[in-house]
Amino acid sequence: MTSRSERALVYMGNGNVPDDLWDEFQSNDWYVQKAQTVEDVKQSVIDHDPKVGLVELSCQQSESCLQAIEDMLRQHARIEWIALVQTESSLPPRLRQIIADSFIDFHTLPVDTSHLLANIGHAYGMARMKWDNVQFPDEVETLEKEMVGSSQQIRNLFSKIRKVAGVSAPVLVTGESGTGKELTAHAIHERSKCADGPFVTVNCGAIPTSLVQSELFGYEKGAFTGANQRKIGHFEAADGGTIFLDEVGDLPLDQQINLLRFLQEGTIQRVGGSQQIPVNARVIAATHVDLEKAVKSGKLREDLFYRLNVLQIHTPPLRDRVGDIELLANYFFQKFSHEKSNNVKGFSQSCLSVMRDYHWEGNVRELVNRIRHAMVMCENRMISAEDLGIDQSSPRYHFMTLKEAKNRAEQEAILNTLARHNHNVTAAAKTLGVSRVTLYRLIEKHGISVNL
Repeated sequence: MTSRSERALVYMGNGNVPDDLWDEFQSNDWYVQKAQTVEDVKQSVIDHDPKVGLVELSCQQSESCLQAIEDMLRQHARIEWIALVQTESSLPPRLRQIIADSFIDFHTLPVDTSHLLANIGHAYGMARMKWDNVQFPDEVETLEKEMVGSSQQIRNLFSKIRKVAGVSAPVLVTGESGTGKELTAHAIHERSKCADGPFVTVNCGAIPTSLVQSELFGYEKGAFTGANQRKIGHFEAADGGTIFLDEVGDLPLDQQINLLRFLQEGTIQRVGGSQQIPVNARVIAATHVDLEKAVKSGKLREDLFYRLNVLQIHTPPLRDRVGDIELLANYFFQKFSHEKSNNVKGFSQSCLSVMRDYHWEGNVRELVNRIRHAMVMCENRMISAEDLGIDQSSPRYHFMTLKEAKNRAEQEAILNTLARHNHNVTAAAKTLGVSRVTLYRLIEKHGISVNL
């Protein structure tokens, strides 16, 4: 592993540099990890987190090899890359384009050692300036796929997921569209006793009314015209696992009694059949509408509501997740890096500021769509608010007051510092330059949970 006094650097090539160059690197506190393949580079990134990379490029490399190198450079955008080439004058257009798109500089072989050392020192400083204060998903808590975050709201969600996962009672997941209700359901399933069983998702609002019963509970051969063979329904397919009923509030009123019967008795009856079939499946339901209002308006049975609402989890809207927007933006930037052009390196600070102040009515789903659009359309090195398609004159764009900005900055600083010190209040207070008493007061003010 790299020592505290050394700076990590990864080199990929066939050894066309003199051995004494590595001695120079070492004497200047560089730890060089040599790699021959793209896979070797990926492992070096995991093991040593280098800030700078050297890559040998030559006319003899095949198109498939160059494509693999390009993909690697795109995936590891946090590393500043420098190319090493035999000569500048004879470089073909393909190599010239790769260097222009993905490298901050290039050197011809044999290298000028002092020039290269100065260049990689500058690259190291630029990498730290860009990324040292940016959190990434592997540095914060994650549960399931895009369920990434460090905010108090998302940590509370993670805590509730762990609590309800250990029991078999039905769970009702509420929240706005795009907040991750299905991801929440899947995370509960993965941590439950039935994790080895199936996870079956049903969108109740997408099933035609006439087919609800047969889709959910199946049918026997000859039950109706066209029923040429027995069909297993979604509930039976989920036996031994979990069935996730998305938008359960859209279930037709006359079909709700069958779901209620299953919740009460644990059995289903296929259309056209008379046998009660036991099914062992946990029910997780989700909705973005107020089910209590649906009960009062007569659209949802009251007894079904209470059967579904044994345990409730609310997925917070993105605008309330203080500090998570930048984290999620960087996560999705990396995830969809294969869709962007090589010259796009990240988000401008003004863009991140606009993203923090935007209302995000579509929540994480809207964030993903806007980022993917921006990554394709951006023509500069840094993505702007215009690339995201955010209109700052829109009513969905919220201009914060000075008091709101101060409170948010204060909360973000406390959360980030506590996370950095593994919730050690004494160490966090020292870093923030306040007393423990003051920090405890601020923690209480912002409703922050401290894991002691």
